[in-house]
Amino acid sequence: MNISTPKFAAQAIKKIAELGWKPMHLMTDVSVSIGAVMKPAGLEASEGVLSAGYLKDASDPQWKDDAGMKKFMAFIEKYVPGANISDANLVYGYAAAQTMVQVLKQAGDNLTRENVMKQAASLKDFTPDTLIPGITINTSATDFAPIEQLKMWRFKSGQWELFGPIISAEPSG
Repeated sequence: MNISTPKFAAQAIKKIAELGWKPMHLMTDVSVSIGAVMKPAGLEASEGVLSAGYLKDASDPQWKDDAGMKKFMAFIEKYVPGANISDANLVYGYAAAQTMVQVLKQAGDNLTRENVMKQAASLKDFTPDTLIPGITINTSATDFAPIEQLKMWRFKSGQWELFGPIISAEPSG
């Protein structure tokens, strides 16, 4: 289990490959960027690494024709030209901003703290453009965690390959 930050995750992947060690290598979602971790570690060395996450990787070619990622890339080109799209914070920030816009839309003209908080605690199946398909944001008056779903993935042939069902920690009924 590798719980390191991107620079050290890349170093670990590279060293494991140099040693010829073949463990089941599980990474936390903080260090799954293709551009910031897998390429520096070496794409071949990264082959087979496992993780789970909820965000698309803007540097992963599998999302190049995805409608949501096209909107994200247009936003980046317009407002942050030259940004390093392998920085997962950009994708996360975009999703967070879209979620806040949804909360404000639900609040309408009643922008009191009480109503904004009520709307933030009543999101139902909201899907920002940069979330992996099938993952949604849901909140309630008793559950404020916006994302309680993940999708497993393995690094294969230079990109993340999604597999298995959506894993959910959402409370049942």
